[in-house]
Amino acid sequence: MPSPDIQRRIGEVCARLMTKVVERGDPRACQALADRMAAYHVPGVSIAVIHEGAIEWAKGFGVVEAGGDPVTTETLFQAGSISKPVAAMAALHLVEQGKLSLDADVNQALTSWTIPPSAAAPGAVVTLRELLSHAAGLTVHGFPGYAAGAAVPTLVQILDGVTPANTAPIRLEAVPGSRWKYSGGGYMVMQQLLLDVSQQPFPELLRDTVLAPIGMTHSTYEQPLPVELRVQAATPYKADGAPIEGGFHTYPEMAAAGLWTTPTDLARCAIEVQRSLRGDANHVLSTDMTRQMLDAGIGKHGLGFEIGGSPENPFFWHGGIDAGFEAVLAAYQRSGNGAVVMTNAQGGHLLAHEILRGIASVYGWPDFHPIVRASVKVDPAILATYVGVYEITPTFSIAVTLEDGQLTAQATHQRKLPLFAESQTMFSAKIVDVRLEFFATDTGQISHLVLHQDGNDMRGERKR
Repeated sequence: MPSPDIQRRIGEVCARLMTKVVERGDPRACQALADRMAAYHVPGVSIAVIHEGAIEWAKGFGVVEAGGDPVTTETLFQAGSISKPVAAMAALHLVEQGKLSLDADVNQALTSWTIPPSAAAPGAVVTLRELLSHAAGLTVHGFPGYAAGAAVPTLVQILDGVTPANTAPIRLEAVPGSRWKYSGGGYMVMQQLLLDVSQQPFPELLRDTVLAPIGMTHSTYEQPLPVELRVQAATPYKADGAPIEGGFHTYPEMAAAGLWTTPTDLARCAIEVQRSLRGDANHVLSTDMTRQMLDAGIGKHGLGFEIGGSPENPFFWHGGIDAGFEAVLAAYQRSGNGAVVMTNAQGGHLLAHEILRGIASVYGWPDFHPIVRASVKVDPAILATYVGVYEITPTFSIAVTLEDGQLTAQATHQRKLPLFAESQTMFSAKIVDVRLEFFATDTGQISHLVLHQDGNDMRGERKR
């Protein structure tokens, strides 16, 4: 049983969820976990909080499936792309054993398949360092997995994009090292590289080199999940609250998206990285290799983890999305603090980040706090003039509506976002950092909007 102080902090975290953007002075900015789970149609959540180098608490909330058993700390979730940094640790372990090189041509070590020549990068040499940091110039962002009953491709079929693979061939599209672009495809090349060098099945290799040494006893890269473990697995759900047809997907793309785990096990992984960096425990990587793993290169990405925070207090983190499973891991390099949140629904990453903001608030972290913006009242008659459909590209539009005095925006294939006014013409969403600015002609007719997001400004012409 947690101490009274820890129970108090758990209660405070559960009461302090905050969206990405909040209105200054809004007394409703902090919301309850149960309410936010209902809003996002997330049946189950599991959380582990790291404080001063140890797991201070871990707890499940909600249910593994509608009407089912409660989520516990041993409930299994798919980690999505959080699989990548864990798999990267295995690759770096083999580097330290002298079986791989970070900076040699991976084609020299690949035997079952090699990266084909490309007109986009004649004579290019791809290195393991570039694969792990998403700087190799390779295609294919992510993988949807394979639904129950679907044929599952081999790794070589995935690499070449041939039936029954459901993604494009993984090929060079830019000169290695010339840019940063997220590529799950690069991690599939890394998976083949580890198989060729180790001559071990990937789940066994990861178990022996990373999972077992760290004590991640409730984790596996086995795909599909073994029958005997399925009783522990959460059921995945869509954003509308309907279950994923046939249950969880199979991910032969193990290095990119194939890890089954718990927040407690991922917290153990984060603590291992923190301790390895200090030299306190080096069960998988040396201190020097851990430093290289956490060195932010182009795209603020290390060798597996993304790097954030300040130079004085950096953190490493990664998000994960598989079909019906969404999660986030974040941990500080030096303070020994961090957290892992896993959910069993599409849209769960939004909830996970809200929980992370609650944790940051309660534990006094310097990062992960909401953006605070002032709001103003706008005459409903003015709001009505903004209603319409605005075309950003031929295949991407934003529909602006007015519902019970509330201006909303819905982009193509995305959820509807309520907006609040920062001025007569500038409006902000809350669950994501999106701003819409409206412009009028000389006659006062609204002609277009500008979508402000992630440092980009995109113009949308009003069509109706």
